[in-house]
Amino acid sequence: SGKSVLANFLSDATESIGGEYSPTQGVRILEFEFQSVTGLGKNAGCEVELWDCAGDSKFESCWPALMKDSNGVVLVFNPDMPSHLKEIETWYSSFVSTQGGQDSQCLLIAHHKPGSGADNRRLGLSPQLSKLNMIHSNLEEDPEEVRQEFRHYLGSVVKSLSESREREEMSIIN
Repeated sequence: SGKSVLANFLSDATESIGGEYSPTQGVRILEFEFQSVTGLGKNAGCEVELWDCAGDSKFESCWPALMKDSNGVVLVFNPDMPSHLKEIETWYSSFVSTQGGQDSQCLLIAHHKPGSGADNRRLGLSPQLSKLNMIHSNLEEDPEEVRQEFRHYLGSVVKSLSESREREEMSIIN
């Protein structure tokens, strides 16, 4: 679906978009700082650990470690592959629903591979998935729009974490 290419781009881990395909084995972690993340009306830097995990179900045993202490979930799929629509339901269930995650901390990315001719038509998503914030990405046509959408998503995660921390502090005070 292009998860690793997208992760490399968002983390500035590569100079070029594309390259030779090499499927991720298990998981790889990209650490980077993202400037100008807006959360609660403040501009701030944000340290990000982006865990790029293999989409192959043979690595499903790694998923519990990936989910532990996660603050957000980005589900990437290729909208040109009908099987991916069913697979993202499984990923959503495993990474968000069963972990008690909030939909606001989940981003769905319909990633269009180079040369596919991005088609932003309405996808046949399940009712559960259609509630999620979804973007179409095409790194050939508008890479900066993808980066801006991801920055916006990070801002919403930071805001949610900050509000949660605030509620927890208030419950201790009261």
